[in-house]
Amino acid sequence: MNTKGIEAVALSIRSLSMDAIQKANSGHPGLPLGAAEIAAALYGEVMKHNPANSHWVDRDRFVLSAGHGSMLLYAILHLAGYKVSLDDIKTFRQVGSKCPGHPEVGVTDGVESTSGPLGQGIAVSVGMAIAEAMLAARFNTSHHTIVDHYTYSLVGEGCLEEGVSSEASSLAGNLKLGKLIVFYDENKISIDGCTDCTFTDDVQKRYESYGWQVLRGSMYNVGEIIDLVNVAKSEKNKPSLIILKSVIGKGAPKQGTADVHGSPLGADGCVEAKKTLGLPENEQFYVVPEAYQYFEERRKAFAQAESDWNAEFDAWAAENPELKTLWDAYWNHTQTAEAAAPTYKVGDKLATRDSSGKSLNCMADRYQWLVGGSADLQGPNKTKVKNDDGTFSPENRKGRTIEYGIREFAMSQVQSGINLHGGLRAFGATFLVFSDYLRPSLRVAALSKIPNIYVFTHDSIYVGEDGPTHQPIETLAALRCIPNVQVLRPGDAEESQVAWEMALESTDHPVCMAFSRQGLAVYEKADKDWMQNARKGAYVVREGADTPDITILATGSEVNMALEAASLVEGKKIRVVSVFDRTLFEKQDETFQKKILGNAKRVVVAEAGSRMGWEGYAKKADLFTLNDFGESGPANAVAEHLGFTAAALAELLKK
Repeated sequence: MNTKGIEAVALSIRSLSMDAIQKANSGHPGLPLGAAEIAAALYGEVMKHNPANSHWVDRDRFVLSAGHGSMLLYAILHLAGYKVSLDDIKTFRQVGSKCPGHPEVGVTDGVESTSGPLGQGIAVSVGMAIAEAMLAARFNTSHHTIVDHYTYSLVGEGCLEEGVSSEASSLAGNLKLGKLIVFYDENKISIDGCTDCTFTDDVQKRYESYGWQVLRGSMYNVGEIIDLVNVAKSEKNKPSLIILKSVIGKGAPKQGTADVHGSPLGADGCVEAKKTLGLPENEQFYVVPEAYQYFEERRKAFAQAESDWNAEFDAWAAENPELKTLWDAYWNHTQTAEAAAPTYKVGDKLATRDSSGKSLNCMADRYQWLVGGSADLQGPNKTKVKNDDGTFSPENRKGRTIEYGIREFAMSQVQSGINLHGGLRAFGATFLVFSDYLRPSLRVAALSKIPNIYVFTHDSIYVGEDGPTHQPIETLAALRCIPNVQVLRPGDAEESQVAWEMALESTDHPVCMAFSRQGLAVYEKADKDWMQNARKGAYVVREGADTPDITILATGSEVNMALEAASLVEGKKIRVVSVFDRTLFEKQDETFQKKILGNAKRVVVAEAGSRMGWEGYAKKADLFTLNDFGESGPANAVAEHLGFTAAALAELLKK
């Protein structure tokens, strides 16, 4: 190990970080000043990576869960030779910069995930480690190992205080993910001061109780850090937490205090820090020459590692042509087998959660790379994949079903990690009302353009006896208002199949599918091109007339309700439209929208949820929606109590 080179890298990280933050007059200098050595050690000596190719599939992954310390990551990426220039660093936190305030995947070369809100990065790391284990079990052979990498993450006190870290870490320990290594930057400082005022957990005992190996060392002894990583790697059946004692803002005038956590050091503070650290006091964005030289010397080793892997891969491919074909399908997300879609007859009655289960199995047969599971609701969610490789476990790494336990937030972030890793596509399932538990993750997935698939069942007041806590009212509106999130609410079994096909086709946004608990009849579609038009957001189920008196815009179970209500009204021409995806429908051109609406004299909306977002379609009096919590009782009795029935809708239509 080139100790002098590593020291130069760590010193340069501190130099670049304090100057970038000062120039932006915004940022968090505490972490990059206090934890520079871990970045230098990882990117210089520990990780298998090649800065010349940040997409090498068998690279080690690094996730900065403590994303406010983003300058640590940008500085090391620049020094190591990724496509992050000194000019990029000089535009830190500016509009359009490759170095935004928190790391964002797809914006900066070498950034593996968008690590905004604290704690989410840990769960993403768990997902990446699961993906590595799954792919290794599928593709490694007795003669060749082509999937063999580690996932690393850096966390702070804030990450460990957030509940999602507990969910994800518990899951990781249960699954014995031995190739997950997390570093805890233990500096005992947060925004409001010493963390002892709120956080006195025995972190070591906590993680040992999760089933982790826990190791301890100093942030400022690179040799010790490397030794600890080797110890972590020797433990095959436990993820490892390496606790590194550090000083926040090391070298700054107010090191070790909350003052250095989240504010620039100030011009004078930077000068004083540079004096302390032995940097040129008046030179901005200074890089110690030995730092560049160190990575220049390491570049050949980085390239050789990928070259060696390419040779191994070629030999594996030559010996295993069928596996190679499957590998290409996994990484390109192409079909791996033929499987006929389920078919239904008009009048067949089943809950859309049941038809979703049939469609899921169709998709799982077509696409072997589809994996996922439920938050302890596999039966109610109907997400059991039949004839698969079983449940993913320490004993069965080929399993395609992930049992998440009651951990909705972690489930969502884990599937983000799996999808970011590549080679697999993950879904997660729970009740629609519990989307509130995972909403922060869904928002980051949408921002990151990750095509997560969410199966949400029990989508309305028709949950019945479980009562208002389990009956989503405002939830659909809440999901629709997140940018880049697609919300599909199928009205019958045939629409459920289209929903799953659309979900699998998504490449740049999460898809949320809301399915019913109660049985819904398959209805005849007046629109012969209904499948194509459903993919535009809406289609005509009941024609009524070219220019109807009333057009009912209905979603999900309310399409059946609208059809029944229309049959109860005499003397009016009533069109019924299934609004499969309201947001998508709104994006279509005016010609298509008018064609679907039919230039109706009056529009009525029917949805078992909040009126929010529907106001532009109909007058307030014609919004047949729910704007208060439900009740506990049999589903039909609850609907009667709330006045949300086909008969009540018919009375509205008659007015």
